[in-house]
Amino acid sequence: MSMEEGYVKIKFKRICVFCGSNSGHRKVFSDAALELGNELVRRKIELVYGGGSVGLMGLISRTVHDGGCHVLGIIPKALMPLEISGESVGEVKTVSDMHERKAAMAREADAFIALPGGYGTMEELLEMIAWSQLGIHKKPVGLLNVDGYYNSLLALFDNGVEEGFIKPAARHIIISAPTAKQLLEKMEQYTPCHEHVAPYESWEMQQLGDYPRP
Repeated sequence: MSMEEGYVKIKFKRICVFCGSNSGHRKVFSDAALELGNELVRRKIELVYGGGSVGLMGLISRTVHDGGCHVLGIIPKALMPLEISGESVGEVKTVSDMHERKAAMAREADAFIALPGGYGTMEELLEMIAWSQLGIHKKPVGLLNVDGYYNSLLALFDNGVEEGFIKPAARHIIISAPTAKQLLEKMEQYTPCHEHVAPYESWEMQQLGDYPRP
């Protein structure tokens, strides 16, 4: 049996997508959000996201919602006037702060994907990577590296391994690909290969759940 034949595909019900309230200067980023949204619809995967209706958040949420899949937006009350323009998309849950937002998004999703974005998107991505390393969750973490947007970040991770700050096995927590289709296929075959800092059972955040078992 080949390595590829040995994989058991993970079936995702909901994927959390981290993305910004901006669209970026180039059309390639908007196209990527639409492509990812259409791939989620094609696979009948629901969307969990930051709750905004502008920027890349608005594009992917409308694409998934219009495609007939459930959309859950989780947004702090303070950001509602800034990130929701006009009608909201799908189901919107309001929370008190950013910490509650991230915990709720993580709890609701079976996996995570980051589109190109700014500080907020990167911070959400890095927290999910760190939580995986710590053993808080075992869910796949994907990076949609559109047109090499995240090349410098990935190079920084590689440098962290080279300099002894990131264990080589933990470098494989991050699954990256240039297209949504390739990324989802790689995430479906993901198996954690790094040692957790602490056993999953020892964390008091088990409400975050786990990725689906075969």
